Amino acid sequence: MKIARIYGRVSTDDQDFKRQYRLEEEARKQGYYVAKTYMEKASGTTADRPKLNELIDDLQLGDVVIAENIDRISRLRLPDAERLVNRIKDKGAVLSIPGLLDLSQLNMDGQPEIAKIYLNGLSDMLLKVALLIARQDYETRKERQHQGIWQARQQGKYRGRRPDVNLHRNVFRLRNAGTSINETAKLAECSPTTVKKIMKMYSSIDDIPL
Repeated sequence: MKIARIYGRVSTDDQDFKRQYRLEEEARKQGYYVAKTYMEKASGTTADRPKLNELIDDLQLGDVVIAENIDRISRLRLPDAERLVNRIKDKGAVLSIPGLLDLSQLNMDGQPEIAKIYLNGLSDMLLKVALLIARQDYETRKERQHQGIWQARQQGKYRGRRPDVNLHRNVFRLRNAGTSINETAKLAECSPTTVKKIMKMYSSIDDIPL
């Protein structure tokens, strides 16, 4: 029996899992038994994702992991992305991405050994390129976002998140009263790093906006 496990990831509440569910139907059409579908809302820039870890733990020899796109699996830097993919391969499983390595291409029964070696090498190369592109796409998006914020600031349209002035005032009063950084952090319910940052921002409590 051919076993498939489907992984779906979204990074925002505006996205949904509908496209991932369509992968189940396609896998069944190709003769696969879908053992489980793993869905989560998480960033692709971290490898430590609960559902992804669960999927890898569940993998058996010969299983196929299906994801809609390579960036659903990873937006990590290439060395980290390759380590993640190797965790899947080390379990004796293979990765299938529509348009990159389709389910129909995984059936190499009856193929000459040289053809299998060639196809495996080609799929590894394509996978590496796809992982690189996924990371570059992420970095490009982030850069454009930063540029957009910078331009908005230049035009006076972006003001960022409003500071917690009550926290700033409490921290300033506690420090001026001689309370240590760690004790101030505890009393103000923030981190010592935040205390230090706040104290650097103002020369007196009157500088803190109302």
